[in-house]
Amino acid sequence: MTKPKLWTKNFTLLAVTNFFVALNFYITMVIVSSYAMEQFGANPSAGGLAASIFVIGGFIARLFVGKWMEQIGRKKMLFIGLGLNLVMSLAYLVTTNLFVLIIVRFLHGVSFGINSTVIGAIVANIIPQERFGEGIAYSMLTVSLATALGPFISMLLYQYGSFTMVFVCCSGVALLGLVCPIFLTTPEIKLTDQQLNSLRGFKISNFLEIKAVRISLVCGLIYLCYSSVISFLTPYAKAIDLTMAASFFFIIYSGIVLISRPFIGKLFDLRGENFVMYPSMVSFMVGMFMLSKAHNAFLLLCSALFIGFGTGAIQSCSMAIALKNAPAHRKGIANATFLMFTDFLSGIGPFVFGFIIPLIGYRGLYSVVAVLAFCFLILYYCLHGKNTGRSKGIDASLGN
Repeated sequence: MTKPKLWTKNFTLLAVTNFFVALNFYITMVIVSSYAMEQFGANPSAGGLAASIFVIGGFIARLFVGKWMEQIGRKKMLFIGLGLNLVMSLAYLVTTNLFVLIIVRFLHGVSFGINSTVIGAIVANIIPQERFGEGIAYSMLTVSLATALGPFISMLLYQYGSFTMVFVCCSGVALLGLVCPIFLTTPEIKLTDQQLNSLRGFKISNFLEIKAVRISLVCGLIYLCYSSVISFLTPYAKAIDLTMAASFFFIIYSGIVLISRPFIGKLFDLRGENFVMYPSMVSFMVGMFMLSKAHNAFLLLCSALFIGFGTGAIQSCSMAIALKNAPAHRKGIANATFLMFTDFLSGIGPFVFGFIIPLIGYRGLYSVVAVLAFCFLILYYCLHGKNTGRSKGIDASLGN
């Protein structure tokens, strides 16, 4: 039996747009703490807040965009988000103090929340159900590529250029992202009067897809752990004299994600989520422990392999679990639910870890994160894994 086509024009355009949105995010994320500390004299906690507030802005945007996109149209909402993304990227060039930087970061985060929520909802509705896990995995490959290129470009421009060059590059990427969806022809979801009425008001169901909450919490906690890498790898590498090796960390990280994601998605469809999730969470835990013990470039880059495999698989598989069974008109809310948890928890991570670092240092931080990852593996078992059978096929496994 021939598989339904996955790489349609619309799927490809959305993947490319998603890449530019994610690239824009990662270009700024890895240097904004250093920017705040070096340019405005911020302490590590305030520098962490400058990084975190972006994700908090995304979280707040998702509270509303999940239902608004269905009411005003997904493509219109996408262009609103992409336009705001460009404006806020340019705003970094005229930032004059820490307070202004935090405001710009917050609004930039709002744009990111709008874009990623809308893109995810559209993608979830155009992927064939028989290839859902595979489709989500391929869609997330664009984010993985951005995870590699964004920090690499940012750290390269920071090391050999200036913060201004970083923000000019960020603005150029935002402009490219705004152009791509012009050619998007995905039809809007037609809502019945009953469905429209159900989206009005401030009922909790208008902001959260309850079925997606448990897996979103688990993945969000893994994101919280991973935020320690995104926000503090640069100063950690500087402290242990491995700055050059750290500039390749995200290349290695994303390389393993790019290699593993296609077959991870197929395994997810064929064998169920537990078959993928347990090894992935163990891999993440091992990688964080290796990072805490890194005394040379080899061990630092080996940790990137384990963290990359773990984070990449957890991310795409968790999203597939959250989105699979949501009705077409609620996939936006399900996607928003998933991303709200991951955004909020990864957003508070740098702020909280900023208080911990002066007490236990960077190595101590990553050791604590490794222990937390083990605790979250147990949490996954309690909230989801133990209720999921070993039957083949995602539909069977999710039906238990």
